[in-house]
Order: sequence, then structure tokens, then C-alpha cells
Amino acid sequence: MHVLAEADLRLDANAIDYLLLAFYFVLVLTIGYLARRQVSSSLDFFLSGRSLPAWVTGLAFISANLGAIEVMGMSANGAQYGMPTAHYFWIGAVPAMLFLGVVMMPFYYGSKVRSVPEFMRRRFNNTAHLVNGISFATAQVLIAGANLFLLASVVNLLLGWPIWVSVILAAVIVLAYTALGGLSAAIYNEVLQFFVIVAALLPLTIVGLYKVGGWDGLVEKISGGPGGAEQLSAWPGNELTGFGSNFLSVLGLVFGLGFVLSFGYWTTNFVEVQRAMASKSMSAARRTPIIGAFPKMFVPFIVIIPGMIAGVTVTELLGENKAALMSGEGAPSGATFNDALLLLMRDLLPNGMLGIAIAGLLASFMAGMAANLSSFNTVFTYDIWQAYIKKDRPDGYYLQVGRTVTAGATILAIGTAFIASTYSNLMDYLQQLFSFFNAPLFATFILGMFWKRMTPTAGWVGLVTGTFSAITVFVLAETGVWDLPGQGAAFVGAGAAFVVDIVVSVAVTYRTQPKPEAELAGLVYSLTPKETRQHSTTGEDAGWYRNPVTLAGIALVLIIVLNIIFF
Repeated sequence: MHVLAEADLRLDANAIDYLLLAFYFVLVLTIGYLARRQVSSSLDFFLSGRSLPAWVTGLAFISANLGAIEVMGMSANGAQYGMPTAHYFWIGAVPAMLFLGVVMMPFYYGSKVRSVPEFMRRRFNNTAHLVNGISFATAQVLIAGANLFLLASVVNLLLGWPIWVSVILAAVIVLAYTALGGLSAAIYNEVLQFFVIVAALLPLTIVGLYKVGGWDGLVEKISGGPGGAEQLSAWPGNELTGFGSNFLSVLGLVFGLGFVLSFGYWTTNFVEVQRAMASKSMSAARRTPIIGAFPKMFVPFIVIIPGMIAGVTVTELLGENKAALMSGEGAPSGATFNDALLLLMRDLLPNGMLGIAIAGLLASFMAGMAANLSSFNTVFTYDIWQAYIKKDRPDGYYLQVGRTVTAGATILAIGTAFIASTYSNLMDYLQQLFSFFNAPLFATFILGMFWKRMTPTAGWVGLVTGTFSAITVFVLAETGVWDLPGQGAAFVGAGAAFVVDIVVSVAVTYRTQPKPEAELAGLVYSLTPKETRQHSTTGEDAGWYRNPVTLAGIALVLIIVLNIIFF
């Protein structure tokens, strides 16, 4: 990024743009301040007192995921790989979101657990709980760092400030409203940020398509470029997966991304689950991820397509620059695919519109980082500090710990931002982290939820061995022992983590003692009375359009149609 600043590729913002940005920051901090007045207990701070309506938690659910890495990373992927990137949404997100709403949420919400690690403690034991709590907290700090690095990159391009100054400024703003109002402040800001992000990216997509001569013009330019016509079809996605074989590529996408990485992320990642658990009822909790699925399936059109347009129109990403980047070398221009969206804004947007677009980008970074911080402080406070370090303290003590921990996590994220800065495409980094932390957790989780015989020892041993197997694949790929270009290392690592976790868990289970069945009611599918998994269908929860299964069915049909159109 520093090369870009030196080459004077600064965004040409003027007083109107800065005024819009200032207004946006004041609004964000005001929401944090107003939310603080509703925080009187730790449940208010960490889970919004379980009082929010489904449409609010549904938009926050999707906005929490629409962070810097999603917006900049997916546009980077669009510039590098083209339409196969849509798999992260249509195969790698929506089916798992629907599964979370229909099958998993009744367990989370019905058992009244405060976090995913707490579910692990009750289903297995303290060791599984602690392993999951530590691995989750580590992942959040690493991902928050990536969000922070991208936020700082924008400030660097906008104002020319050094990256380290930009990182600290950005961190302070997010810390201010998350520490003030807790989860409510994060969620209400995420709803605001969702609309700001759409208002920023939709005009950019429309203006970009107009510039290249519409969809037909884009097709023509991409077909004649380094990526070729393969970038216009979602399947088989060989460039994205790094596999030469169509069969292996489709298998990697469907099993590695669509099943292991996707279900691992959406169904067990407390960043997302926390938003649904803040809902006011079981029905609202189940609808939260399903409501989020509808905007999610259309996000590619305002994130990936601008990246594809940047890949064929932005000078710094054309010709020898693009060829160098596609081959893994540094571009002579100093640009990386991560810069695609910023450079497109620089080229296409007039002042005023530029201010809204920059606010949209900053909104996406802050939404992502606030989601990381608010889930980190909950897991650290409840699942590590309260469970193992300081037990049985007054509620106000844990509320104060939560605020202090938020500040500590922000400082750690400033450090991890510099790890993220070493990747030219941040989606590579993110998928790698998911293969370490989410894939093995999903295997343990799904086995424990549907197999009552699975033992407490198997819970934590499977988790640890699964994580180490994903790390082993990463090391083999990094050292050149295994040639896995693109995001193939993450897909293979996720598959390895899942399979090893399952095999080890089954082997350990048959050599160790299971928990008594009486202790597993509400935690294992077959031992949970059906009525406790039912939601209300009267009052605020009445009507077919509030039925989680009906809504999920509509979303599934739309996803199949989109895959057929872009086949």
C-alpha cells in the first residue's frame, strides 16, 4: 500500500467528501452513546438482553459478515478470478445460513447458552470448552487485525497518513462505540452500515458497467484478458481452487467450501450466532440467518462485479501488471488485487459520491471489526475469565471486564494487522484461518449434536487433532512440498481437518466413557423433546412470511436459479 501512496494514487476527496465522512462518524458514535443507556447488566452488554426484532438481527447478521475482508477481499477475488468468486455466497454461505436457522438455532436459543463455547462445555466438558474458547478468541483477534489493516489502507490512500497512524485511529473509533454500548451498539451500527455499504457499492457497479459498455462489454473485455472466458462462468472454478482437474475443482468447491468451510463458519462461528441469540424470541432467532440469506445472495453483484470491472479498466491492474499479479509476482505498478475497489472508486466517482463510497468502505471495516470485538469480549469474559480465573463475582464486575477486554483485544488487533499486510489477496488469508479454526469445530459440533454416544474426551481430542491437520496442510503448501495455488490449500486443509476430526473422535469415543443421557437433553438432537425445539406461531410470530422453513425454501430455490444462470 505504501507504494501506492508514493505513486500519488491518492483518492481525490474534497470538502464535501470529508463533511459526509465526519457526519457518518458522529452518527456511529452517537448510536454507541445511546446504546450505553440501555446497558445495566452483563446480559445487556453481551447479548442485548435478548430483546431485538428479527429484521434488525437479520440485517446485523449479514452486515457483521460484510466487513472489510468481504468487501475488499471479494472484489480482489473478482479482479483475480471473476465469477467463480460467487461460490463464496451461493455455495459457501446461503445453504449453511438456512441450515443454521432451520436446524441449529433451536438448540442454541432453546438451551439459553450465552456462547458457542458454553454449548461445548455443556455437551462435552471443561477441556473442550477451554480449547474452543482459546481457539475462537485467537481467530477473532487475527481477523479483526485484517479488518483493521484494510481500514487503515483506505485512510492511508485518503489522507496519506502512515499505515501505523491510520491503524491506531481506526481502532480507537471502533473501540469507542463497542466499549460504550456493547452488542446493541454493534448491532444497530451494523444495520446502519448495511445501508451505507449498499448506497456506496450499487452506484459504483452501475457506473462501472456503463463505462465498459454494459454486461456485454464486460464479457468482451474479460474474454480477451489474461483470465479469459473462464472468469465469466461460476463452474468449475479451476483458477479459484488451484486444481487442474474439473472434477477435483468441483469436489473442492462443494465439499471443501460448500460443506466444511461454509457450515463450519456459519453454524458454529459465534460472531454470527451471537446476532441471532440477541433476538427477542425463538422464531426471531431462527429467522435471523434466513432473513440475512436474501441480501447475501445478491451481494456478489455489488462486490464481485466491481472487482471484475476494475480488473479490465484500472491501469494499475492491466497488461503486465495483471499478468504479474496472476502469476504470484508483485505488479510493477505496486498495486495488488486488494486495491481493486479503491482504484475503481478513484477512477469513476465524482466528489460527493466519493464521500459516500468511502463512508461505505469504512462502514464495512468497522462492522467487521466490531463484530470480532463484541464476540471476542463475550467469549473471553464468560468462557475464559469467569469460568476459570475469577468465578462468582457480582454481575457488574463482569460488565467491567467486558469493557476492559474490548480495549485489550483492540491493542492485539493492531499487532495482527501487520500479519494481514503480508498478503496480496486477503481472502487467501481469511480462508486459511477458517480451515484452522472453523472446519474442525464444525466436525466436533455436528457429530456431538447428532451422536449421543460421543464422549467428552473425543470432543476436545478431535478438535485439537483436526486443527493440527489443517495447519500441517498449510505448512506443506507454504514450503512447496504440496503445490496448491489459489485458495486450494485452504479447501484441502478444511477437508483434512474435518475428516481427521471425525475419524479421531469416533476412535476415541469407543475407548472412553460417554456422558449419562440425562445430562444431554437439549444438547443432542435425539434426546431433546420436540416441543422445546418449536417456536411460537402466534402474535408477532404469525403469518407464512414469518415461517422459517417457508422462507428457507424460497431462498434455496433462488440460489439454485442463480447457479443455473451463471453456470
